[in-house]
Amino acid sequence: MRRSADIDELRRVLCAALGSPEPVCSLARLEPDPGAFAAADPAVRERRTLVGGGALYNPTSPAPGPAVLDELARRAKTLDAPQILVPHVRRGDDTGALRAAGFVPLTAGTECVLRLTADVDELLRDRVGAKQLRDLRRRHNAASREVGWERFRLSELDHRQWARDAFVELHRHHAERSGGHGFNPYSADALDALAHGALAERTEMFVRRRKNTVVQAGLVMASHNGRGIHFLTQAVDQDDPAARHNLYLASLYRLYQDARRSGLDWVHLGRGDAHRKRRLGADLFVPLDHWLRAPGLTSSQTAEAEQELSKFAAPPVTAVPVPGPARFRHRPRFDLVDLSSNTNPFLGTAGHYPELDTAELARTYLDTVAKLPGHGGPGTLSPDHLLFTSGAVDGVMLLLAALTSPDERVCVTPPTFELYSHFARLLRLPVVEVPLHGDSLSNLDVERILEAEPRATILCDPNNPVGTRLDRAQVHALVARSRGLVVIDEAYVEFSEQPSYAELIEQHDNLIVLRTLSKAWGLASARCGIVLAHPGIVEALRRVQVPFGFTNASQHAVRARLTDSRRVLAGIRRIRAERERMAAALADHPAVDRVFPSDANFLLVRLHKHEHVMGRLRDAGILVADTGRLVPGTCRISVGDRRANNILLEALSSTL
Repeated sequence: MRRSADIDELRRVLCAALGSPEPVCSLARLEPDPGAFAAADPAVRERRTLVGGGALYNPTSPAPGPAVLDELARRAKTLDAPQILVPHVRRGDDTGALRAAGFVPLTAGTECVLRLTADVDELLRDRVGAKQLRDLRRRHNAASREVGWERFRLSELDHRQWARDAFVELHRHHAERSGGHGFNPYSADALDALAHGALAERTEMFVRRRKNTVVQAGLVMASHNGRGIHFLTQAVDQDDPAARHNLYLASLYRLYQDARRSGLDWVHLGRGDAHRKRRLGADLFVPLDHWLRAPGLTSSQTAEAEQELSKFAAPPVTAVPVPGPARFRHRPRFDLVDLSSNTNPFLGTAGHYPELDTAELARTYLDTVAKLPGHGGPGTLSPDHLLFTSGAVDGVMLLLAALTSPDERVCVTPPTFELYSHFARLLRLPVVEVPLHGDSLSNLDVERILEAEPRATILCDPNNPVGTRLDRAQVHALVARSRGLVVIDEAYVEFSEQPSYAELIEQHDNLIVLRTLSKAWGLASARCGIVLAHPGIVEALRRVQVPFGFTNASQHAVRARLTDSRRVLAGIRRIRAERERMAAALADHPAVDRVFPSDANFLLVRLHKHEHVMGRLRDAGILVADTGRLVPGTCRISVGDRRANNILLEALSSTL
């Protein structure tokens, strides 16, 4: 809601619920979030407290400035209230004035929002999975057959006395069951105050009833920017047979559908457990704090500061902030009237810039990847360790720009992905080549790399174009002994049975792991790369990264694929099986001299007559990567489906 006039109106409703001309009562009576003040001293919980600068109802409160806080202090003194509570402030807001005025933050849960970026069923299938979607639809359909559904503006409540009485009675029972300390925020007086106030036209009551018996009643409120709705409250007659369908879930699904049909962008689900709301489709989670000023109460928290930069940040990067609106990525704008972006408001949601707060998507990625066999390392990391980029190669360019300075050397280990040295030379960085050695080109010359004293060493593991994994002990030694950065590009790691190096990031601040969703995850068109590193390195990269490069369409595609990881795993298993079949068939083929071992989704093949075979494949309409300039006489063959692979084998036979 984020508008002071609306918050003031909800505070008037709170006064009606308290039966007081001013919002003053003890915290013990109020207890807006069970357990929120449990750790406070009993004297703190029992003192008279002025609730100001915010509202206790679901919309969150903007952080008040110095003038508002001065007025609160004056009113508290007049009302003989030694304590002041400013409830439900978003943690990303500027809370400097609250700290300066002696307020202390107390964790108050999480604000949860479902963003309507697609058809509701499609969206829920992506976010919660097909099974949970079927359950929501089943409950909705069963409830709709058994009890009716009505919605009307609260300004019309005087003409629906039956609805008013049922709402009040259901919420009275709900407050008694939930141990509300005698306080019911939706009492008859509170409902009447809301129905006859400035928010009545924007607030709707929804009811489900069987003939003349109301079994559920709740409230939703339109946001002042007209783009979404706040789910304020609901109460159910738990003794009615329809309650077995979980009317809360059934009604949420109905509200999602109604909001989508009305062209709205989001549904605010209120505060609650993020895991539970995630199961309802929520995809935006904002931590909240209560701010309390009380005698003798001191904060155990320090003022939030910008993320400390890594010591590897280049000098120019240390002197600049994160560019533009990306600085405020933890301050969501969904419920604001946003007139800051200079876009066309008449051409739909495509005129909105992409979401910048990708913390929830990062958490989803880390949790999903941690479940892959042998890849539990990312599960130890937090969203602060992750940065989404426009493909993994964009991550290479960002880290070279943010973490190196002119004349600092970059080491590469040919044969390897050629864009590493390409980007380094574009940035006028000297490139040192320390070739891989060994029969399978999997051994590092650690001593030569260390002697070069590179600012950054970029490794490709599994290697492209070879497909082999690097010697793990040598990689560990390089990371541990290097004074510079070690960057490991794991674009193909999902195809390998050896673990990722992400598990080492917490131990080594010089290690950066690059990932992509273009390969195993099949999202090449979404252009989504991932940097995993210490938060200080991620912060340095943000200062170089172009804002809004990770589009909403790409975010939607990534979220959908991550929630369908079983399909991805099945695809990886099929690729591995075809890789082994093709490796055996090619090894026995007369046109092939050698097939290199592979932990990727391709095979490096040395041909007997390289130029002749490559020409015949081109004539047959088959494109493979010519890697002869990197590893003489070779080509790199991607593992395709069985039909494509068989066509290749037939074409090779025709070259004999």
